[in-house]
Amino acid sequence: MKTGPRLMQRPMTRRLVQLYSALLHNAYIKGFIDGRIYTGSAKYACVPGLNCYSCPGAVGSCPLGSIQNALASAGHRAPWYVLGIVLLFGVVLGRTICGWLCPLGLMQELLHRIPTPKIRKSIYTRALSWLKYVILGVFVIAVPLWYGLRWQIPLPAFCKYICPAGTSEGAIGHLANPANVSYYSMLGALFTRKFVIMLVIVLACIFCYRSFCRFICPLGAIYGLFNRFCVIGIQVDERSCSSCGACVSHCGMDVLRAGDHECIHCGKCMDVCSRGAISLKAGSITLKAPEAGRTGDKPGASAGSGRRGRILWGAALAVLCFALVWFNFLDPAAAKADVVAEDYGSDAPVGHEIGQQLADFTLECYDGSRFHLADTRGRITFINFWATYCTPCIHELPYFSDLCKEHGDDIAVIAVHAKLVTEDPAAFLADKDFAMPFATDTDNEVMNIVGGTGTLPQTIVLNRKGEVVYNKVGSVTPEVLAALFEEADQ
Repeated sequence: MKTGPRLMQRPMTRRLVQLYSALLHNAYIKGFIDGRIYTGSAKYACVPGLNCYSCPGAVGSCPLGSIQNALASAGHRAPWYVLGIVLLFGVVLGRTICGWLCPLGLMQELLHRIPTPKIRKSIYTRALSWLKYVILGVFVIAVPLWYGLRWQIPLPAFCKYICPAGTSEGAIGHLANPANVSYYSMLGALFTRKFVIMLVIVLACIFCYRSFCRFICPLGAIYGLFNRFCVIGIQVDERSCSSCGACVSHCGMDVLRAGDHECIHCGKCMDVCSRGAISLKAGSITLKAPEAGRTGDKPGASAGSGRRGRILWGAALAVLCFALVWFNFLDPAAAKADVVAEDYGSDAPVGHEIGQQLADFTLECYDGSRFHLADTRGRITFINFWATYCTPCIHELPYFSDLCKEHGDDIAVIAVHAKLVTEDPAAFLADKDFAMPFATDTDNEVMNIVGGTGTLPQTIVLNRKGEVVYNKVGSVTPEVLAALFEEADQ
């Protein structure tokens, strides 16, 4: 039998791989120290596991959030990249990602180790395991697609209303840092609801094995669809299997057979299989197998596999070391962020009056991008509130676009449509060539942050430290905008 590296045969190997993957997913260690997210080019790449985009250490995008944003943009942009990368992950790994690579899966398993009475799986938990497919259909597909096609508004519903990773890794990850004390002014009912949901899920994971993974996670539901034919996963030798059911009864997941759509390919079933019929394979290569499955090994195979294992671990550690050094010290994005943090920090109180520091906010733009106010430090920032029903607003939009083109990377401009939508803003903008991004203030969050009353248009100008130098209702001219830029640049 062809046997792979012995590193996959050690009892603690899966835990080590999980820890390695969690660190690689969140290699931007400086983000936890400085309270900022990584904004380099790697952020546009999807990682395989569920790891929040807004986590201070995250170096890539969460595939679940990317899917929702891609569907929201499906009306004017084909989401080939996201669908292709998720398809690739599914075909190669399936739910092996859940069992070996997902940082949230590791967190759930550690929570379950807390000594408490445990809820055993049953026909009820098996029935509840189908809930994640309902959540996938409604919150990941239907709602973002509806808002994208009908209103041209990106709404990542699962991320916004449910995802515990967004709350624990993203929100709490930032709120725990003293540098982000201004964020507390942004908290509202939405955060409170998500925090309660996170607490419920955490408690459920303590008493019930991988509760989020089994009952809620839409990403696991997607990967489960590929389990039947994924390249890397559990395989059962039907000739050796006696159908005793020990693998199913000892599995913490709601499987009906080893390797089905609920299986996370963790390999624990191998330890209870008396016939040695179960192995973890990558095609024809055996990655992990019980002792009974290795009796046919050739002399010297053990030493050879051990040598290959050490080589693979050495290569993996080299990749991790390079990632840590690159993302924290060598990446131009990290270096630029350090300069911005050093030169453009502000001690001004949080508020919307002249001289105060505007509270941070994030908006999902019509083009699928994300506008994060904290990322604009070091640039002059213009925030323009407008609406399709406001004639003066429409008249001055080209002025902001020209200003954006004139100053390039030295300026950040965002045009925010008011919460009240009487016609499709994205459809209104479809035949116009504006340089700045557009978004809708769906929850009135930004309007409240800037102290707006709903009277339009309203323009807010921030200097390079994020401090307000102008905040007024009324129309502006190109000359006024030019003067405001010069004033903010002093």
